[in-house]
Amino acid sequence: MHSDTRKRCYRRYVTASPAPAVALADMVCFNLHAAFRAVTAAYRPLLEPLGLSYPQYLVLAVLWDQGEAPVRELVDRLQSDYGTITPLVKRMEKQGLVTRTRNPRDERSVVVATTEAGQALSEHAPRIYQAITETFGFTPERAEVALDVLRSISAHALETS
Repeated sequence: MHSDTRKRCYRRYVTASPAPAVALADMVCFNLHAAFRAVTAAYRPLLEPLGLSYPQYLVLAVLWDQGEAPVRELVDRLQSDYGTITPLVKRMEKQGLVTRTRNPRDERSVVVATTEAGQALSEHAPRIYQAITETFGFTPERAEVALDVLRSISAHALETS
């Protein structure tokens, strides 16, 4: 969030009349946090045998989807930041999963692409996703409802930041 947005939020909520207390179990943000931790924990045993962390898997998922991407696009697609993505991609390069090259059209830009080893891991993606959906009991209908809610939350957060 930008600082002026933060200030408006602070003024609106901190200076407003007291609101009733909300139990931790009823807090939406806490439940999102708990769900995130559960999801990353469920991915761990599926990804560790492949030598991947969950963030590395997400980078590869973007690259499997489109072949190559500038670091800026990885930052945008993964809703992350350069301070997270750049060292992550450098570690992946050392592991032999991706290459980083200067964009010939814009020397300031670095393009990331999968290596043969990184691309080979894509064959595991459908089974990994299936295992995750089964772990959390997602039918196609339930997954669609969850995606609608999560996309709405993300879109609203981006609009107000």
